[in-house]
Amino acid sequence: MTDRRDELAGNLAKVEERITAACVAAGRKREEVTLIVVTKTYPASDVRVLSELGVRHVAENRDQDAAPKAAECSDLPLVWHFVGQLQTNKVRSVVGYADLVQSVDRSKLVTALSREAVRAGREVGCLLQVALDAGESARGERGGVAPGGIEELADLVAEAPGLRLDGLMTVAPLTGEYAGRQRVAFERLMDLSTDLRRAHPAANMVSAGMSADLEEAVAAGATHVRVGTAVLGVRPGLG
Repeated sequence: MTDRRDELAGNLAKVEERITAACVAAGRKREEVTLIVVTKTYPASDVRVLSELGVRHVAENRDQDAAPKAAECSDLPLVWHFVGQLQTNKVRSVVGYADLVQSVDRSKLVTALSREAVRAGREVGCLLQVALDAGESARGERGGVAPGGIEELADLVAEAPGLRLDGLMTVAPLTGEYAGRQRVAFERLMDLSTDLRRAHPAANMVSAGMSADLEEAVAAGATHVRVGTAVLGVRPGLG
C-alpha cells in the first residue's frame, strides 16, 4: 500500500502543478478550480488513500461500482459526484450516496431524481450535461441536452423538490464542429453558463476538462475539472 500511496501522491502532485500553471496562465486564482478525481474502476482502498492525501471530491460513472464503494468509504469527508449516463431505474441507488449528479439531460430523469431525493430527505445538486455535438435540439452521442434545451430543463430542475440547480457540465465532443477543438468547446460551454446564470444566478458551476485537456478547460473558465487517469493511472480493462 505504501507503493500505491507514493504513486498516487506523486500523480496528484503533478496534476496539482498542471492546474496551478493553467490558472497562472489564465490569470485565475488556484482556488477558483476544484479538482474532482474520477475513481471509476478503482477500489475503495484508492479512494481512502486519496482522502488521506487531501482529495475531497470524487466521481463515479457506474452505479453498480459506485454504490458499494461509497458505502465502504462513508466515513470519509468526501463529496461524491455521479458523472455517467444515468438510467431512471438506478436513480434511487445513486441518490443514496451522490451529492451531485452531473449528467442530468432529460425531464424524465429530473422527475425521478426529485422523487427519490424527497424520499431520502436529501438535497441533490444537479448539473445539466450539455451535448455540444447535438445541434440545437437533439441529444448527444454520449448523452446530454442540446444547447437549445438548457433553459427548459434548468427551469424544471430549479422547481423540483429535493434538487438544486448547480450549473453545467460537458464532455469534449468526438464529432461535429467542436471535435478536436476542446478550448473552443469549453468556451462555448462558458457562454451557455453565462446565459443560464441570468435566470439562475446560483448555478455557477462549470464542469469541463479531463486528464488530457484540463488546461483548455481552466483557460476557458471551468470551475471544476474531472481527472482520472492522470491521478490513478491507466485504467484496467473494463471487459
